[in-house]
Amino acid sequence: MEEAKNIGSPLILGIDTSCDDTSAAVVADGKRILSNIVSSQSDIHKKYGGIVPELASRRHIEMIWPVVEEALSSAGVTLDDIAAIAVCHGPGLIGSLLVGCGFAKAAAYAKNKPVVAVNHLEGHIFSVFLEGSPEFPFLSLIASGGHTSLSIVNGFGQYTELGRTRDDAAGEAYDKVAKLLGLGYPGGPVIDNLAQEGNPKAFDFPRAYVPESFDFSFSGLKTAVKSAVSRKPSAASDAGFIKDIAASFQAAVVDVLVRKVEWAIVKKGIKRVTLSGGVSANSELRRRFQEMAEEREIELFLPSISFCTDNAAMIAAAGYHHFKAGDIAGIDLNPKAYLPLYGCSLTKDSASFGTD
Repeated sequence: MEEAKNIGSPLILGIDTSCDDTSAAVVADGKRILSNIVSSQSDIHKKYGGIVPELASRRHIEMIWPVVEEALSSAGVTLDDIAAIAVCHGPGLIGSLLVGCGFAKAAAYAKNKPVVAVNHLEGHIFSVFLEGSPEFPFLSLIASGGHTSLSIVNGFGQYTELGRTRDDAAGEAYDKVAKLLGLGYPGGPVIDNLAQEGNPKAFDFPRAYVPESFDFSFSGLKTAVKSAVSRKPSAASDAGFIKDIAASFQAAVVDVLVRKVEWAIVKKGIKRVTLSGGVSANSELRRRFQEMAEEREIELFLPSISFCTDNAAMIAAAGYHHFKAGDIAGIDLNPKAYLPLYGCSLTKDSASFGTD
C-alpha cells in the first residue's frame, strides 16, 4: 500500500501467544500504535477457575490468523509493508508459544521478512514506551499472573535484576485467592472491585518483606487467607466477610510491592519508576504508587489499563529495538517455557530469515 510508506518506518508486526490471549499489533518506530488486537480466552477458562494449557493452545491455533489479519487491516497495511515480525518466544505456556512462533516463522519465510524473538518480560518493560519516554536508568516493577520482578533498566538489553518472586507471583496469588473465595477467574479484577467495599484492616495478613532482599513471596499470604476462610464455615454466603478478606489481602500485596520499590529508590538512588504487567491495572496499586511518587518526588510511568495485560504492541515495541540492532532470529527459533530476561541475549544465526 502506497499510503503505508507515510505511516512511519519501520513497521513491526508483533505477535503474542504467551498465555491465554491471542494478540497481534502493528507498531511504527517502536512506539506509535497503528493497531493492537487482543482475543481473550477468559470465557473458555473461567469455568475451570484457571487456564487450561491444552485448551489455550488449541484456541490460539483457531485465532492466530484472524487476529493477525485484523491487526493488518486495522493498521491499513499488508505483510508486504512490514519491516519485521516480532514474536514472543518465552517465557510462557509452551503449547501457546509454539503457535505464535510457528506462525511468525511461516509468515516470515513466505514473505522473506526477518523475525525477531522477544522475551515476554522485556515486552512488559517496554510497554511504557508506547505512551511515554522514561529516561535511563529507571526501576521497573513487573507484576503479573506469572511474574513479579524488580529490575534496573540502564538501556535496551541492559537489565539488572534486583529481586523476583520466590514462589507465587502477585497475579497468581490473586487468582488462587479468588478461586478459594469462589469468585471465579480471572481473580484480579473481581478482588479489586470487592476490596473497595471492604475493610483492609479487618484481617492482619502477613507481609513477607524478606529482609535484606528485594525478592518477593506471596505463598504465605495465600495460606493465611485459606486459614481465615476455613475458620468461618459460612464464609461463602457472607458478603461482608468476603469483601473484608479481599480488602485485607489486597492491602498486603500492595504494601509489599510499594515498600520494595521504595527501598530500591533509596538504596539505588534512582528516581524514575515504571510499573507494568497485569497487576499494574489494579486500582489500589496504581493509587498507592501515585501517592508514593508524589511523596518521594519521583517520576512514575504507568501504562494505560489496555497495555497492562498481555498484548502484542509491547512485543512489537521491544522487537523494534532488536531489529534496529540487527538481532535477527534464525529459522530454528524455538519457544522456551522458562526464559530469564537477565544474561539471556539472543545471538545471530547464519540460518536467518531475509531482510528485504
